[in-house]
Amino acid sequence: MYDQPRANPSLAATAMTFDQMLERVRYEGAYPTRERAEAAARTVLAALGRQIIGDERVDLAQCLPVEAALVLTAQIPDPEQLTGWGFVKDMAGRNGTTPAIARWDTGAVLAVVSRLAGPDLLARILHQLPGGYALLFGRAELRQHQPAA
Repeated sequence: MYDQPRANPSLAATAMTFDQMLERVRYEGAYPTRERAEAAARTVLAALGRQIIGDERVDLAQCLPVEAALVLTAQIPDPEQLTGWGFVKDMAGRNGTTPAIARWDTGAVLAVVSRLAGPDLLARILHQLPGGYALLFGRAELRQHQPAA
């Protein structure tokens, strides 16, 4: 039998449309236009989609507006996960921007994503990813990164 989709209880009263999500991203990033906020959102969600796998990927997609979920899940996960700083540098390289701009975009988008995901799912996502992502999501890095043996 197939698993049934799991609802995120923290989202019951806070589900939002893609337009509402973009307005929040626009506010967080102080972007001058909705188009600039949308470009940042699509870029960051695509990059995140290359890093998250498994149930966390599915559960996060369920928390996002449909358009955002499609951007996230359209990506094939990279075989090797990047650190938080590697994530920012990779985004900058793929989009021809500076690491500073990529970091700004990441912070603006992931602040909204973390609110949509809720604390439990966000904790699971951060546990799955290498060190450095907590800061990108606006959280303190509470675990020590263990180098691979």
